[in-house]
Amino acid sequence: MAAGSRRDWVLTACGTKTGAVEDYPFGDEVAVFKVACRMFALVSLDAAPGSVSLKCDPGLAADLRERYAAITPGYHLNKRHWNTVTLDGSVPDGELLELVDHSYDLVLAGLTRAQRKQLIT
Repeated sequence: MAAGSRRDWVLTACGTKTGAVEDYPFGDEVAVFKVACRMFALVSLDAAPGSVSLKCDPGLAADLRERYAAITPGYHLNKRHWNTVTLDGSVPDGELLELVDHSYDLVLAGLTRAQRKQLIT
């Protein structure tokens, strides 16, 4: 998959999550995806190949950084809880999708029961 299409694929994967809202609070260069006003993904829209920053369990985050050169501590984010993934194709697409799901699920888990219920009704 080409770098540009990989970024488009990540944008689509984030945008199709239940309750996901795409926003641009940091300008036109970064698409921010939120659920219940909480960020779960930031996708850079500048030069290829681009990147996506995703919330991540701290233990898993450290493991992923050791396995992949394309995964680094979150750029301008809490480095313990966020990873930035360069979309150069070195992280398998299936694993990248799992990381998007994991980030979304972490944010959902932090919501109140009422907020979660509102998402599914």
